Amino acid sequence: MKIVAVRAYLKKMALKKPYTIAYNTFTDVALAFLEIELANGMIGYGSGSPAEEVVGETTEQTVANLNTSFVANLVGRDIRDFQQIIFESNLQFPHLPGTLAAIDIALHDAFGKYLGVSIASYYGQKMNALPTSMTIGIKGLDETLEEAKEYASMGFRVFKVKTGMDLNEDIERIKALYTSFGKDYTIRVDANQGYDLAQLKLFLKATSSYPLELIEQPLPVGKEQDLLKLSAAERKSLTADEALKDPHAALQLAAGEHAFGIYNIKLMKCGGLLGAKEIATIAQHAGIDLFWGCNDESIISITAALHMAYACSNTKYIDLDGSFDLMEDLVTGGFEVQDGCLVTNNLPGFGFAKI
Repeated sequence: MKIVAVRAYLKKMALKKPYTIAYNTFTDVALAFLEIELANGMIGYGSGSPAEEVVGETTEQTVANLNTSFVANLVGRDIRDFQQIIFESNLQFPHLPGTLAAIDIALHDAFGKYLGVSIASYYGQKMNALPTSMTIGIKGLDETLEEAKEYASMGFRVFKVKTGMDLNEDIERIKALYTSFGKDYTIRVDANQGYDLAQLKLFLKATSSYPLELIEQPLPVGKEQDLLKLSAAERKSLTADEALKDPHAALQLAAGEHAFGIYNIKLMKCGGLLGAKEIATIAQHAGIDLFWGCNDESIISITAALHMAYACSNTKYIDLDGSFDLMEDLVTGGFEVQDGCLVTNNLPGFGFAKI
């Protein structure tokens, strides 16, 4: 089945509320979209939303790349060769994961629709539902509790709390959440490189009576060796995020004594499903659990990540809440929320439809 048309464009979308992490505050997001149309009229949709401060690519660059002659020349190619096209795209756009993710996702979606199967089924679905965490940005104590109550009322029972700007406030927010919600709720922490080793040790000691499920990227990238000064038990719940951009980084972090017991895979860091699958395989052989994360993204790329997450047997956690932050989206469907868990709909491709 031949590709007959490709279309790429940029859309800026407002967020439902401002969002603050250790190094930035966001009020809207620019998303890149790619459509790949087949001769039978089926269309595969892809999206890119790279975080410039993490991978060095802007969404504007993503759209410019998607409008080059290389992508235009996909017209006439056979969708059954989608993995070869992804390989060639990696050669054409090295170190541009937003661009690669958009191409990879659109090709997967078109191929799944052509084949009549979901992408999770194509790779072998290992699980059907996991609870997603809902992210609470850096904000005051009262606002933190209010947002947690809002998510709890929606049926979500896992909170991910952004920290890393004020250690004492971070500790107080964790304490208040456990006091208010107790053992029936799970709390994860994302420091976004906001601590040094001394601060991390203080945080771990102060929160030791609260069973934090995991802590994402507590130290700046490049300080991974400092984490080896912690006990193996403490490192088991530490999660590599900004330090884990691609399979090469996954291999380096898996060598020798592990600084992290968990890998956070984001399609916008590793360039799509095939890059994510490589990281997942490395992690599996190293005995490292998987935690699938996101930026503020369309349902398109959130669903793509969910499909690959459920196709990996070492997936243990998901944090795929990025599309919930958007005031609007390009598509609908893809997955359903059931008791705080994300469930794929098993329709061909990624199972979403353009609005």
